[in-house]
Amino acid sequence: MLVEDLLRRRAEAPACDDVAAWWPRYRQIAGTGNDAFGCALAGGFSADRVGWAFAAGYQAALHALLPDAPTDRICALCVTETEGNSPRAIRSTLRQEGDAWLLNGAKRWTTLGADGAVFFVAARLATAPDERPAIRIVRVSSGVPGLKIESMPATKFVPEVPHAQLRFENAHASAPLPGDGYDGYVKPFRTVEDIYVNAAILAYLIREARRLDWPAHWMERAVLLLIGLRALSKMGPSSPATHVGLAGALSLGASLTAEADGHWDKAAGDPAATRWKRDRALFGVAAQARAARSVRAWQRIAEA
Repeated sequence: MLVEDLLRRRAEAPACDDVAAWWPRYRQIAGTGNDAFGCALAGGFSADRVGWAFAAGYQAALHALLPDAPTDRICALCVTETEGNSPRAIRSTLRQEGDAWLLNGAKRWTTLGADGAVFFVAARLATAPDERPAIRIVRVSSGVPGLKIESMPATKFVPEVPHAQLRFENAHASAPLPGDGYDGYVKPFRTVEDIYVNAAILAYLIREARRLDWPAHWMERAVLLLIGLRALSKMGPSSPATHVGLAGALSLGASLTAEADGHWDKAAGDPAATRWKRDRALFGVAAQARAARSVRAWQRIAEA
């Protein structure tokens, strides 16, 4: 899907209440020749609420980072544990026995984590010392022996998007993906996710803006921002220039989102407006981490 398609296609989205209804629609979108960014746009535009736009952006971001990830199953990157998501907080371990790789530990807040999913799990090599953990990413399919999936309580915002806790007890995993798991996958994904999720939500808002007849001036700036996000999606996710540009894009996005609040207020009683007020808190998640990322980017540029 191209950015200009957002202004041409019918501004309608079918109602969608759960993952069982959303996934077949997104899977069809992903199988129609869209690139990852196009999937984010199409998934966001076809969403009837923020939650499914977020889910589409999340899936698109994963496939941008991991092009070999399957498109016929929901995928999730699993990093967070009880103590957090930094390298030292990752206590799940991976060890090799003969040709087998065995995973032990637990993960929390696995997005869209459910039966039928494929999990890309961050774990430390069991042979690595605690003070300098060697993090690797392995692939684990739901249904393998030793994997237990437990649903977590719904969040107050975007409650339709489920989260799960995973427990591994000698669960069989793939051989580790090449390279350092944290620097090569976890850190870049945070950047890629911000680009693709924000693009998907913006595509959703443009559709709603057309449906509810918001001012053209709002949509013009939203389209400009999407063009900028597409450009950022083609840059290296570890580049400080990408992070500086993304900070600017997110700042503009925050202004557009705040302005959108007023337009939603004029649609009081519309189910989408009610959901928007409920889901608005999503935009504040990880705000401190993003601010720290921008500071580090400027420091790297100054030191170069």
